[in-house]
Amino acid sequence: MKIAQIAPLVESVPPRLYGGTERVVSWLTEELVAQGHDVTLFASGDSHTSAKLEAVVPRALRLDGIHNSQPYNAAMLDRIAEQSAEFNVIHFHVDFFHSPVFRGLAHKALTTLHGRQDLPELPDIYRAFPQIPLVSISNHQRNPVPPVNWMGTVYHGLPERQFHEGEGQGGYLAFLGRICPDKGPLDAIEIARLAGMPLKIAAKVDPVDQRYFDQVVAPVLAGSPHVEFIGEIDDLSKQQFLGNARALLFPICWPEPFGLVMIEAMACATPVIAFRQGAVPEVLEDGLTGFVVEDVEEAAAAVKRLDVLFRPSIRSRFEERFSARAMAREYVRIYRQLADLHDAPVRAVEAA
Repeated sequence: MKIAQIAPLVESVPPRLYGGTERVVSWLTEELVAQGHDVTLFASGDSHTSAKLEAVVPRALRLDGIHNSQPYNAAMLDRIAEQSAEFNVIHFHVDFFHSPVFRGLAHKALTTLHGRQDLPELPDIYRAFPQIPLVSISNHQRNPVPPVNWMGTVYHGLPERQFHEGEGQGGYLAFLGRICPDKGPLDAIEIARLAGMPLKIAAKVDPVDQRYFDQVVAPVLAGSPHVEFIGEIDDLSKQQFLGNARALLFPICWPEPFGLVMIEAMACATPVIAFRQGAVPEVLEDGLTGFVVEDVEEAAAAVKRLDVLFRPSIRSRFEERFSARAMAREYVRIYRQLADLHDAPVRAVEAA
């Protein structure tokens, strides 16, 4: 199939450091190419891909301090529209800004929703463009959404070679991601304290969260000798960080639509202890790949039960459920389903 993948322009594909959507787009694109599809990636010019790269801007907008991507998105849309006849499927990973332009191409324009869907303005968007085919990244993500044209749920997947099985010999708990209240860094610190284990935090601090870090998190870190704050790390460092950890702590307090860091830990055979929020119960298999808990006290108690989990089984479940191959297989099924739905009326007319 001839497939266009449409990525955000704020970060490169894959991103240099933090950037979940761009990372998933990269994994999907590379796997589709490996499976023999003809793929074109619309992204920033500093992206790296084995697909054909359509560089809409020279480099990731973030690197030039550009926060308003709308003018560049408009230019990208124009370029995609000019080439739309060349593709069997145009797969968008950029929310809804393309909907007015591509509502007439709903038979080939697929949109994956990567973010939270409980925002008050979103129902009006859905009602305005009910024909746009959508993919959710978890079933929980769909809960706030009015009736729309769902094509399926496809869980994120990453390349099996990206990480290998670790042994958890570091003797510490891990927190990985971004410092903000929703991610629960203070709860992670308290869980480690109650469990009597050291905690390593590898996380970025966005400008919008700098005050929260300086005024709330930093004083707690200063008074927590059991905690080491590492800062943001790249993909190469994640293997050692996650693979050596006894467990990953994921004490979120928001409706997380997926939770990519959970499957990164599972790829390293590292169990996850996570609060029952958002898609956590879908991604984690309680008692097999980690523990789904209700609060800090339950999480600390779960740390004491980590020895009942078998790390090779965690890695096996990752390969079965969350590999890039599994993700691409599901998307190709949906791509073909779109094509079949479009061709069915034509075949019916021809048969008549």
